[in-house]
Amino acid sequence: MKLSEQVALVTGANRGLGRHLAQELVSRGVKVYAAARNPESISIPGVIPIKLDITNAEEVAAAATAAKDVTILINNAGSSTGASLLDGDLDKIQLEMNTHFFGTLSMVRAFAPVLINNGGGSILNILSALSWFSVGASGGYSAAKSAEWALTNDLRLKLYPQNVRVAGLHVGYMETDMTAGIEAPKANPADIAKIAIDGIESDSFEILADGTSRGIQSVLSGGVAAIYPQLAK
Repeated sequence: MKLSEQVALVTGANRGLGRHLAQELVSRGVKVYAAARNPESISIPGVIPIKLDITNAEEVAAAATAAKDVTILINNAGSSTGASLLDGDLDKIQLEMNTHFFGTLSMVRAFAPVLINNGGGSILNILSALSWFSVGASGGYSAAKSAEWALTNDLRLKLYPQNVRVAGLHVGYMETDMTAGIEAPKANPADIAKIAIDGIESDSFEILADGTSRGIQSVLSGGVAAIYPQLAK
């Protein structure tokens, strides 16, 4: 894919990884719609701010109407409530699913016809190493990201014949507001943004952005004993 000929829409573009993704795209000559619930919070030179809450069906439809020239859709908007599946607030778990699964699905359903009408393109869903693995906390987030991974796999098969590539980016912790309270090694989101856009440019279907994701993927075939060795004692 020749990036300088593309038009992208990035959700959750006002901060964190989304902001870096939008900046990276602009630096490569891409026209960028930067979407956020509060478009006034977007301060990236060269982008077109757009109001968008991906859990609001009317705003999703309005965005698809306003950005009819999009050829790259990056589903980055997310939430992290920290809710436990066993005893966490069900409303918070529902929020995780509404954002990561149903919100992403709504965006793809709205924009897939746009991409197809424009001759094809790419969709990148920002997943997580936690779509494959649970740390025993924040189960609502892990479950929602796992569902988004399954969504990505299914839609990839559905849209590929129509010249739309659906890719997933897996990444561990990054230095963002969302992980501010977590003590763990964290990647620089600017570096992850470069890896993500390189993946789109090379027409990748799966982008493993860090050692955490590569390490977890490498043990998946070993089953529960390999993924959670503490259970095999």
